[in-house]
Amino acid sequence: MTSTVTQSAAGRLFSRPAAAASCVGFVLIGMLQALYGPAVPGLREEYALSPSEAGLGLSLHFTGGVAGVLAFNAIHSRISNRSLLAASYALMAAGGAGFALAPNWPLALAAAFLGGLGFGGIDYGLNQLFAVGFGDRSTAMLNVLNAHFGIGAVLGPALIAWTGADGYAYAFGACAVLSAVLILCTGGVRTEPQVSGESPVTPKSSLGLSRILVGFLVLYVLNVGVEAGVGGWEPTHLETVGFSSAVAASATSVYWLMMTVGRFVVVPITLRYSPERILTVCAAGMTACLLLALIPGAAPWAYAGVGLFIAPVFPTGLPWLNRALPEAKRAGAWVIAASMIGGVAAPPLLGVGIEASGIRAVPWLLTVLSATSLLATVWLIRLTRRSAA
Repeated sequence: MTSTVTQSAAGRLFSRPAAAASCVGFVLIGMLQALYGPAVPGLREEYALSPSEAGLGLSLHFTGGVAGVLAFNAIHSRISNRSLLAASYALMAAGGAGFALAPNWPLALAAAFLGGLGFGGIDYGLNQLFAVGFGDRSTAMLNVLNAHFGIGAVLGPALIAWTGADGYAYAFGACAVLSAVLILCTGGVRTEPQVSGESPVTPKSSLGLSRILVGFLVLYVLNVGVEAGVGGWEPTHLETVGFSSAVAASATSVYWLMMTVGRFVVVPITLRYSPERILTVCAAGMTACLLLALIPGAAPWAYAGVGLFIAPVFPTGLPWLNRALPEAKRAGAWVIAASMIGGVAAPPLLGVGIEASGIRAVPWLLTVLSATSLLATVWLIRLTRRSAA
């Protein structure tokens, strides 16, 4: 498909108000995900939970996210783009309201899963549409879109800091209301007929495809594990090493703020350096910052550094994936779904590790994930270079 055709399609995929509303949609999913960590003290008090049990809220959210990505990817060819987004917003509205009003923990977990389904639909749908809907500007727009996720992730902990952890229900209720409003803003999202020649093509070397795809899956799982782990356990760790709950929640907002800054900052950098080099520096920087977080007085600043370095990974890695696997048109959807596994596994696994070794071990546990992601990046670089040779 030529650049002219793609750009023409872009004009038919989004009206300007719909594109703006889509950015607000990413603010919403960033806010929703970021609420769970700061809400842990309130959840533990409300439902008498252990740390690992409280971590299941975010875990069920990501489990629903994985299911949402796979389900909406499977039915996308049979429904319009507008229907996909509207259904996703409706699921998030129901999930947010249910989590806010749940009388017991099992029902709260069910609501977290329901909201996660909608989260997955928006994450998959808007990333896919922005990837093809803006022609030569699509890579830049992907970074802008995902930067709005960070804006929401800043607002979530800030809202909990304002209401107090015991007022988490008001924050989740606000997300439910915003989700319902965004359903009304999908009218400007249009659907273009699929081009038959764009169906997935089986590559000549299925072994090469599988190894590269597995490499990207591992890379994304590990990075989302670090992202969710810091967002979920930074407040608890900072309180344990002597900071007040308000400072801990505010520091978590700074972490998400740095993710937003990092995605805007990386846009001009991508014009000079390859995704491979950028992701290598990001993994090394994350690891160094997590080691610095072992020093109590430096921990808030170190976590902010983690946010800055992890920010470009998701949107910058997708173009590398498309270049490395041009034959696999659905690779992006599978990577988005698999990346959420890190979000599913990280909170409860870290909770188990914390119960065994104490809250002060949080930076060590996250460093293991980050260092492994650095090794995975280096391995993937070698793998893609050998494949291209």
